[in-house]
Amino acid sequence: MSGFSAIVEQHLFGCGTFQYMAILHEDRVTGMRDGKRDFGRQIEVRCWDSVDARTATPTRLPFDTLEKLAQEIVAAVPGVVSVTCNIAAKPPSTIEVV
Repeated sequence: MSGFSAIVEQHLFGCGTFQYMAILHEDRVTGMRDGKRDFGRQIEVRCWDSVDARTATPTRLPFDTLEKLAQEIVAAVPGVVSVTCNIAAKPPSTIEVV
């Protein structure tokens, strides 16, 4: 298990959701470290409420939870400068990652 996945599981385990995951994107995003521009990586968090995975709605997570999760990921995972939360429903979005 990667570091960012472990952090997401630690914060979201037991939240009563159907599924959650963290995705490390290939694209670089602009961030700041030590007062300088840093082109780093982005982690996307997906957390879904569903009955059968055919349709799903994003889980309404407390902002404090998302904020703590993001701070911990950025501090613990080298090269990551951004954490986002996918809040698009399925469809048109999807639970799966390709």
